[in-house]
Amino acid sequence: HTATLLNSSKVLVTAGDTGSSPTAACEIYDPSTSLWTITANMTTTLEYHTATLLNSGKVLVTGGFTQAPSTASCELYDPSTSQWNTTASMAIPHYSHTATLLNSGKVLVTGGYGISPSTATCEIFDPSTSLWTTTANMTTARYSHTATLLNSGEVLVTGGYTGSSAIATCEKYYM
Repeated sequence: HTATLLNSSKVLVTAGDTGSSPTAACEIYDPSTSLWTITANMTTTLEYHTATLLNSGKVLVTGGFTQAPSTASCELYDPSTSQWNTTASMAIPHYSHTATLLNSGKVLVTGGYGISPSTATCEIFDPSTSLWTTTANMTTARYSHTATLLNSGEVLVTGGYTGSSAIATCEKYYM
């Protein structure tokens, strides 16, 4: 599952694994009352996806693993309406990937599992057009890694796995 801090200070928890299969269930946690509220289900059952708070206050969920294959599908959650809507799909499926909000308000997706065991593919989502564009690949295909936005605007991608081996390399994405 993912847990995303919303502008309201509440936390959106999305999908995940029930122990036997992925789920589309979502809940909102209110830290001021310590109460959970069920909100609308996603349109797709997912695990190993990402959820990124956009500058608009909406949440972009990318990729993930469904019952069988990984997916390139994406959804947007609007906290003001408590509704999910599908948006443009990525060029290839990603799961166990990263999604980083850039200073421009766009979202950079890096690596993960794709069509093959791990991918170096990177894509950028532009919320103003709801479109994806592919960008330069990483040097090393990786999944289960981290991606951190630096003060310079660069994204530092570290660690993860390639195939079945852990890697200790890092690389920077320059915007």
